[in-house]
Amino acid sequence: MEQTQNNTVTVADFLSDFLEEKKISKVFQLSGGMITQLIDSISQKNKIQVFSLFHEQSCAFAISAIGRITKKPSVAFATSGPGATNLITGIGDCYFDSIPAIFITGQVNTFELKGNREIRQLGFQETNIVEMVKPITKMAVQLNEDDDIISILNELYQASISGRPGPVLLDIPMNVQRLKINLTERGAVTKEPKDKVDLKDVVELISNSKRPLIWAGNGIHLADSENSFRDFVEKTKIPCVLTLHGIDLLSSKSKMRVGMIGSYGNRWANKCVAESDLIIFLGSRIDIRQTGANLSLFQDKKIIRIDNDKSELTNRISHGCLLEMELTDFFIEIDEQLKSIDFDFNNWIEEIEKLKIAHPIKNETILLESELGPYELIETISEKINNRVTYTVDVGSHQMWAAQSLKFKVGDRFLTSGGMGSMGFSIPAAIGTRVLDNDSDVIVIVGDGSFQMNIQELQFISNSKLNIKILVVNNESLGMIRQFQDSYMEGRYFGTKWGYSVPNICAVSRAYGIESMTLTGKSELESRIDWFLSGLGPKLLEFKLRSDLDVFPKIAFGQTMDKMEPEFIPLGMEST
Repeated sequence: MEQTQNNTVTVADFLSDFLEEKKISKVFQLSGGMITQLIDSISQKNKIQVFSLFHEQSCAFAISAIGRITKKPSVAFATSGPGATNLITGIGDCYFDSIPAIFITGQVNTFELKGNREIRQLGFQETNIVEMVKPITKMAVQLNEDDDIISILNELYQASISGRPGPVLLDIPMNVQRLKINLTERGAVTKEPKDKVDLKDVVELISNSKRPLIWAGNGIHLADSENSFRDFVEKTKIPCVLTLHGIDLLSSKSKMRVGMIGSYGNRWANKCVAESDLIIFLGSRIDIRQTGANLSLFQDKKIIRIDNDKSELTNRISHGCLLEMELTDFFIEIDEQLKSIDFDFNNWIEEIEKLKIAHPIKNETILLESELGPYELIETISEKINNRVTYTVDVGSHQMWAAQSLKFKVGDRFLTSGGMGSMGFSIPAAIGTRVLDNDSDVIVIVGDGSFQMNIQELQFISNSKLNIKILVVNNESLGMIRQFQDSYMEGRYFGTKWGYSVPNICAVSRAYGIESMTLTGKSELESRIDWFLSGLGPKLLEFKLRSDLDVFPKIAFGQTMDKMEPEFIPLGMEST
């Protein structure tokens, strides 16, 4: 970087140096006039790769995936106006799933900002993105001429990774990007020592329990505590139910793995929650999609809850042993206090195994003899992959089929848009995953509706020859909402089947230069999967199934979480 004799650099050049210093090596952008100076400076850095996608939302989802895997932020750049607003869905995705991410937007020159004038806009594409995203960021600021960029950038970075992680946004007007700033010594951020927390109540509750469960959530990933979690499970021998974001925490071969809980959780896992006498919540915000709306079955249970967010700690289930602390600290301190204790929950584990046997997943769908169901397909794919694999999974029926049936090895990851629940997540997330990690396999699982949301990124995958395998589950409908319409709208399929259509998916894939095949029945299963998983480079496998196949089991809304459709009926209308 060229510096003047008085040790000054432009804001754009300092930003580029800052990212390199923080070891941020992958950034994403869609070119626009208000960020060209920033991208030009960054692109000259040998240690920073700039990836140009075809929609700003895709850039946001790509860095969401990187944040989920590395637990550190990457950067998405967008120009002002429509570029900035196109980021908003991805910013929300990072916020609700607590993913560290940095969003940098260009802005019109400061003299083109409308300020306090009672007009709608002064500069072309001027948009107040900062105020728009404040509710869904940990920090959002616009940089002005007299601001201390060094302090602001450090503050933004620390905000993104500290406490409960999340996204931050920096908006930089064009003339500010060109400003010269004096480099000053940057002080290191120090962490205050934390007081030890007495966990004797936790140990006592576990020791007195006959049927304990660990309820493991995304906070374990965010705390980079996967190995500590598995050590804790191995030490205590406590069975684990897993949230949607936590389903990859334990190997599918682990005896301690019960299954996924929630609105579309494994039936036996939800029943185990009802049968338990103690639940240890680790890194989970216990939202309605996990428990259902009716919390009455938790009232008489012993509760241990560990969370670093005080607001979440007392939300929905607020009784029991509630500890506001980092999971990293919890695992260190609980390990010390458990060293001399042996636990035996074998009788409880045997009860759980009986529940699994009584409620096999194959019983959740009724298929014709020659018909291939989604559970069998997705399970078979995961069983055939020997390498470490990251699944980037979109939102819809296919998401739940995948979560219910995938088989995981230690080190596999399952990435999906949880709190935001945004369709269009999976393909850009696969791009972010692939450019970050060349060693793992990357499998996209996407429905026909979600596939069309960010379909343009197939061009990036094809042009870059990325080794990404894309499974498109095509039921020619928006299946989850269609199922909702069956339940509550007497089968009036406006927008899900009526007025909805799907292109020739394989033809689209070939137009982008990606090999493709279609799978329709059991007789083709082995040969199609072997083709799909073989070789390097992108491939697409379209799986066609009938549009009326429902996702079961499903919590019957208004009932407790162990009472699931179709065995039980809803007591009210849910929000899907």
